[in-house]
Amino acid sequence: MQNVNTHANAIKPKKKVSIFPFVNGLLFVIVCLIILVPIWKVLVDSFDLTTGYGMKLWPDNFGLEGYVTVLTNPTLLTPLRNSVITTVSCTFLGLLLPTLGAYVLIQWDMPGRGLFAFLLLFTMIFSGGMIPSYIVMRKLGLVNTLWVVILLPAISVYNLVLMRNFFEGIPNSLFESATLDGCTPMQTFYKIALPLSKAALASIGLMFAVSYWNDYTNYKLYITKANLYNFQMKLRSMMMGSNLPTAVGSATENTVQNAAVIVAILPFMILYPFLQKYFVKGINIGAVKE
Repeated sequence: MQNVNTHANAIKPKKKVSIFPFVNGLLFVIVCLIILVPIWKVLVDSFDLTTGYGMKLWPDNFGLEGYVTVLTNPTLLTPLRNSVITTVSCTFLGLLLPTLGAYVLIQWDMPGRGLFAFLLLFTMIFSGGMIPSYIVMRKLGLVNTLWVVILLPAISVYNLVLMRNFFEGIPNSLFESATLDGCTPMQTFYKIALPLSKAALASIGLMFAVSYWNDYTNYKLYITKANLYNFQMKLRSMMMGSNLPTAVGSATENTVQNAAVIVAILPFMILYPFLQKYFVKGINIGAVKE
């Protein structure tokens, strides 16, 4: 019996050792370090009240004066307030307009629905360009107002197409049942379509909010008044060494600069974990249809 077991073990195929999981894990660790090390340096320097350069694991002289400066100095607080106002209002409009437009485009009995869809898609291929857009904004009196950075990017045909594809994936029987129950088209919209669109709204809203919060180009093109600049414009001028704010207490210029960077990236570092499950679901909006 022992000879049989020995023979069976001898002919048993050897398990192949794959190096792919090891290499994959190693690359993942390297990428994480490349991302996290600079963020950690900025975070440590934002709490360090001593002027120093190089990599530190912990602040030499811990203090919160850098963040106090960002949140109390008017030259930093006003751009931060502008960023919050424009991001919130732009995200709301950026969700409202494409969602309403997409709901209109799935009304199959609406006259001219195909023509409207063609005209909208045409603008994704051909656009007027930077100079004509600036002339139109100036003629409308929107230059040097926050309305130009709110309204101009809010009309996104790409997001409208995404929402239309998502609405088309909702069973038509739900809309028919709502109509039979006496719902108007708008009641069907906010009672049926919107509750089933949490994943799409979360993913599109997050992309909108990030793009508005980090917007620099539109402010550079359409805004020349310093009191209307957003936080990114002010952050760039600080990094270039111009118009540095007066630091509070023992904070140095380096401390204030790094604290401003952390304030710029912190909101979405906090917000993203709560929206992650919806964002992952909404990544493939309209990509897979049964």
